Amino acid sequence: MPSLKELSKREDLLTGGHRACAGCAATIVARQVLLAAGKDTVVGCATGCLEVVTTIFPYTAWKVPFIHNAFENVASTVSGVESAYRSLKRQGKIDKDIRFIAFGGDGGTYDIGLQALSGAAERGHRMLYVCYDNEAYMNTGIQRSSATPFGAATSTCPAGEVIPGKQQYHKDITKIMVAHRIPYVAQASPSHWNDLAKKVEKALAKDGPSFINILSPCHRGWRYPMEKTIEISKLAVDTCFWPLYEYDEGTWRITYTPKEKLPLSAWTGRQGRFSHFKDHPDLLKTAQEEVDRRWREIETLAGIGNLCEMRCEDGKGSN
Repeated sequence: MPSLKELSKREDLLTGGHRACAGCAATIVARQVLLAAGKDTVVGCATGCLEVVTTIFPYTAWKVPFIHNAFENVASTVSGVESAYRSLKRQGKIDKDIRFIAFGGDGGTYDIGLQALSGAAERGHRMLYVCYDNEAYMNTGIQRSSATPFGAATSTCPAGEVIPGKQQYHKDITKIMVAHRIPYVAQASPSHWNDLAKKVEKALAKDGPSFINILSPCHRGWRYPMEKTIEISKLAVDTCFWPLYEYDEGTWRITYTPKEKLPLSAWTGRQGRFSHFKDHPDLLKTAQEEVDRRWREIETLAGIGNLCEMRCEDGKGSN
C-alpha cells in the first residue's frame, strides 16, 4: 500500500475548480479513490451530487475517461464498458490493463440503482462500485433515502410534533452486497485515508466485482459547519455508527477498532438534523442500541464476538 508521501506525488485525477460545496465529502472521496486507482481508470457516475458538480457542460473536472448516465443504471453502464474492454483485449486491439469504477450516491445505490448493481455483481464483472453515502437525496432537496439514519430529520421526514424524524433504521447495503458472494466488500471513511486507499487497491486487484461503501458527510443536509467534514467522519467511525471493516474472499475483518468507543451522542450532537434528540432522549437511546447491536454483529462475523463470549464463559473476563 502506498504511503502518504507516495500518494501525494501522484497526479490528482479530479481537478479543483468544480462546483461542489466547500467541505463536500463526495469530491474528497473521489479524489482519494482515484489516487489509489491510478490513471488507467474508466469512471462511470450516476446522476447525483458528484456528477452535477464535476461535469456541468462544457466543463469536466475528471482527468480520466468519464461516463455520465441515468440515476439508476451506472452499474449496468460500467459493466457494459468492462465487457467491451474484455472483448477488445481478447482480439488484441487493447493491450494495457484498465480499471473500471462506478460511483453512485446512496439514492442511486441503496434505492433506485440497487437492481442494476445486483445484476452487475451477479454477472461477475471485474469492476469496483463505490457508494458515496451522504444518507439522503442531497442533490434534489435533502429527501430521505433508505440510507438515512433512524431519527434524522430531512425534508420528507421532518422532525415535528407528530413524527420526530425518520422512523426506520438505515438499510445495511454493505451486507446486502456481501450476500452476493462477490470477492471483496468493504466500508471506508475519508477520515481514514490509509484504510480507504488500501481497500481500493485490494478491490481493484480482484478478478471480479467489488463494492466499497464510503461515508460522505454533507454539511448542507447534516447541518454542521462546512470545515468539520473530516471531524464528523471520524466521529462516525469512533462511535461505531460507521464501522470500518472488509469482507475479503469470505473472510470478515474489522480494519479499525476505536481505542475508546464514543457514545453516539458525540456524533449526533454535532449535527442539526439530530437537534430534536435533546427533546426526545428515547430516540437517542433507540439509535444507540441499534448501533451497538450492529457493532456486536460485525465483531461476531469477524470472530471477535465469539472469542469474547468464550472468554466470559471460561471465567477469564470480557474484552
